[in-house]
Formats: sequence, C-alpha cells, structure tokens
Amino acid sequence: MTRKGFTLLEVLLAAIILGLGLAGILVSISQSQRFMQTMPDIVTAQEVMDMGEIAYPLSEVKEEGDIKVSEQSVDDLWRIIAGSHGPRLTREQQEKYHGFRWERELVEEHQNEDDLKRVGYLHLVRITVRWGDRFVGERNEESYVTLWRDPSK
Repeated sequence: MTRKGFTLLEVLLAAIILGLGLAGILVSISQSQRFMQTMPDIVTAQEVMDMGEIAYPLSEVKEEGDIKVSEQSVDDLWRIIAGSHGPRLTREQQEKYHGFRWERELVEEHQNEDDLKRVGYLHLVRITVRWGDRFVGERNEESYVTLWRDPSK
C-alpha cells in the first residue's frame, strides 16, 4: 500500500527552505532601502567636493604647505566661489547642504628628498566631505585620494 501526501519531515524541510529564502529576500530589501536613503547624501557630498575644488583648486597650489585646507562649511566655500558681492545660497540650498563640511589634507607629510625625487615629486592628497550629527553619532564621510606634483621641482 502506498501513502499519499508528505511526511512531517518533508514538510519541516520545505518550511525551513522557504523561511531561509524569505529571510534572504527581507535582508536584501532592507539593504536596498538603506542604500536608497543614503544616496541623496552621497550625491550632495559629490557636489560639495566639486565646490571645494572650485574654491580651492589643487591645480593652483604652488607649495606643499598650501595643500592643507582645514574643514570648511558649504557657506564658506560658497562665499569664496561667489565672492563678497555675489549671490547667496537659497534657503533650499542651505537646508540641503546643512552639516556638510569639506577639507583637504596631505596624506604623507614626511618624505625625504631622495624618496620625493624617486616618485617624481608626487604627493598624495585626500579630499574629504563629512556630514551628519556628530553629537548623535551619525557621522558619515566620503573621500578620495588624488596626486599633486610639486611644480617647483
């Protein structure tokens, strides 16, 4: 005589497989949602990086000591770009860029002359944009590293 239907073991195994599949889908949805929420901030950070490069062009730096620029707010960057009599940021722009800060620094500061000559007087420079509320612990940053060649050498 043959049995019809599933055994308890088969049903449990199918439920476990189904549960693992659903858990994987939920994790993927959660990660996608988190990514979609942070994407506008990353796009804004790229805009702030561009503003920093316009306000403090690395191509115009003549000496190694002029590479470092301490943290600047977007208001400070905009004042440099627009000039003292230029247009101001709109209220919407102020809200969009609130809390975003830009800085540039030399990655390696202490190389001897022989090492610098060997690499063609190239220096590593890091440009960083930070945003978020440091008091709440929500601090984010985007950065990239580029090269600067000492024009006096």
